[in-house]
Amino acid sequence: MSPTERRRRPTQVDIARRAGVSQATVSLVISGGAASDQIAESTRRAVLAAAQELGYSANIAARSLRGGRNQLLGLYTFERFFPTDQRDFYFPFLLGVEEETARQGYDLLLFSSVSSVNSAADRSIYAGGVNRLKLADGCVLLGRNVRREELAALAREDFPFVFVGRREVDEVELSYVAADYVAATRAMVAELTGRGHRRILHLRAVGDAEPTRDREEGYRRGLAEAGIPVDESLVQELADPAQLSAEHLRRWIEEDGVTALLVEPTEDNRLVEALADLARRTPFQFPEDCSLALLGEPPSWTPELRDWTRFSLPRAEMAREAVRLLVELLGQTTPTPRQLFVPCAFVPGDSVGPAPDRREGRP
Repeated sequence: MSPTERRRRPTQVDIARRAGVSQATVSLVISGGAASDQIAESTRRAVLAAAQELGYSANIAARSLRGGRNQLLGLYTFERFFPTDQRDFYFPFLLGVEEETARQGYDLLLFSSVSSVNSAADRSIYAGGVNRLKLADGCVLLGRNVRREELAALAREDFPFVFVGRREVDEVELSYVAADYVAATRAMVAELTGRGHRRILHLRAVGDAEPTRDREEGYRRGLAEAGIPVDESLVQELADPAQLSAEHLRRWIEEDGVTALLVEPTEDNRLVEALADLARRTPFQFPEDCSLALLGEPPSWTPELRDWTRFSLPRAEMAREAVRLLVELLGQTTPTPRQLFVPCAFVPGDSVGPAPDRREGRP
């Protein structure tokens, strides 16, 4: 199959050729109306199998519009529920997508392809065997629990989509809009080294997700630019915020000579709650004894919480850029995948100060 054929959405004519039946038969089966009862069960199964193989999804709204466009953009989340609570980490993304979709003159269609309300793992773009996102002209995707095989399938069938966040899939190139974690983390390291810090511990999330890798790359680049060799013992994983114990902090400060912590935050409030608890249970103070900066921001920061030094993710702007990029791709005859990085904003907070005057490895 040529690239041009792969980009063209399959039609009922294609299904008819694959199943060896007439287009009228395909139309009756796809419509699912009372007249479809006239079709033999074996023929109906053959038509549906051909439709699934070709990745066909009936787009009723588009049938009456010239050019096959229906002025609908989709939003699909791999999360369990859509983020309708304003305190949800993903809510600004939803708001940004909604605002920019309206500004671009499109309607927004929310997809919820899940067979069980109890498990995000059940959420699938291809629930039922076909790409239901094709009801829209293109789609913005987001979420942590990504099914990469489905992203690869979307890319192979040339369905227009943009992911919010950097995501990579083997052998295919994706379009995405991501926060520039590398630059933001590098700048945070520069802030610390400019205040005299040389022993900076990076507490990263467990796993090899792209945002975690980007933050670590920024950490390493920042140290290199400051002329500080990377001490691999100062790159540690954070499996659970409960690991942030007073004993850990004592060992880092008194035995390892650490003067600053760079912490990758979780997407809920467990981390900020653990940090607040740690500050109450330890004799060490932030930033007097050790500076601490978050490589991101608490998902629902409010004034009564500690104003940690951090950088802020431009979540609504990322979503708006994703919609703009999607509309741009829809206007191209041969869409070319693109990747955009949006700068993060430094928030000074009150948890970073000058490096304490202590010799390395001693309190």
